[in-house]
Amino acid sequence: MNKSMIKTETEINFMRESGRLLAQVFKMLDSFITDGITTMEIDAKVENYIVNVLNARPASKGQYGYQFSLNSSVNEVVCHGVPSKTYRLKTKDIVNIDITLEKNGFISDSSKMYVLNTASPEAKRLVKTTYEAMWKGIKVVKEKATLGDVGHAIQKHAESSGYSVVREYCGHGIGKEMHEEPQVLHYGKPNSGLVLEAGMIFTIEPMINQGGPKIKTKKDGWTVITRDKKLSAQWEHTILVTKTGYEVLTLREGEVAV
Repeated sequence: MNKSMIKTETEINFMRESGRLLAQVFKMLDSFITDGITTMEIDAKVENYIVNVLNARPASKGQYGYQFSLNSSVNEVVCHGVPSKTYRLKTKDIVNIDITLEKNGFISDSSKMYVLNTASPEAKRLVKTTYEAMWKGIKVVKEKATLGDVGHAIQKHAESSGYSVVREYCGHGIGKEMHEEPQVLHYGKPNSGLVLEAGMIFTIEPMINQGGPKIKTKKDGWTVITRDKKLSAQWEHTILVTKTGYEVLTLREGEVAV
């Protein structure tokens, strides 16, 4: 096991702070996201809030050449949706907003689904099940559990609900860098993979499809969509392994495990 995966108490406290601030960004967005606005307007709002209110940095901007402060993934977009000046959210849409924030050199990462007013019952069920699947994975996090246990819990819940798990993208270790070891798959076998130790910090961020698991990347080189054009949903939190279980570093106000 790579000992660099274990954060010091000082590093953990920095991660708690960046996670706390990121949760505030989503709280701000809750009253802002509505039908009729563009995803570029959401991006501008988030960047301004992170920089000018929280005195932090949107860590995605400039990472790997990406020019925006967040990913906005609408309906059949699985992940990495690029903010648009022309697409205005419709009242039936679901949209994932994925944001990273750096404070004091440490990065937190979280995403949330926003369900607009007239989204279909099928869309709402997908979003709810994906949220439950993320928490199924989070709840098995503890010392001596394995990453296979985490992936299995997510996969079992999603597939038993009639959905499929995207295989090409995974959670990841996080700290001074946005993407660190380990990779956290959202499928797997119990008692397999890396054994968890207190001090590890990583994201759990399942992408669950309404139809099949196959995906493709659009010509912009970023936006990933479902091949069958059916809906996809994702939720994400940054998780610390503790001596007694887990701590959700990006937990939002009023949010409770399901």
